[in-house]
Amino acid sequence: MKETLKAGIEHELRFRVPDSKTVPALYPESSEFQVMPRVFATGYMVGLIEWACIQAIKPHIDWPHEQSVGTSINVNHTAATPPGLEICARVKLIEVDGKRLVFETELNDGVDIISKGTHERFIIYAEKFNSKVKEKADAHT
Repeated sequence: MKETLKAGIEHELRFRVPDSKTVPALYPESSEFQVMPRVFATGYMVGLIEWACIQAIKPHIDWPHEQSVGTSINVNHTAATPPGLEICARVKLIEVDGKRLVFETELNDGVDIISKGTHERFIIYAEKFNSKVKEKADAHT
């Protein structure tokens, strides 16, 4: 981690919602999802929040050797967004406690604020993390 990784870092990510990020696309295997409305899925929204947070800290870590993984998400999803609208995800790093990072998040689709909340991530060393994941996979195959 670089000395510049400090609370106060802000980032904005814009993303136009395609059909492939709507509820029916979330789990194509799910017959229940197939009949749901074609609106931006909460599962993809969480991914967009993670993406924005990763972009926010990337200049402040030794990328790609250092990365971050999501460990907690506490957000609401209060408005539906149809395909074609652009979402603006704004994130702000509000706490740095060693390798633990806490972000404040807000998403807007140009009509409504669709989400607010917090997201926590931990800095990892990619090689060490991937090695442990491989050990786990190997132990259970």
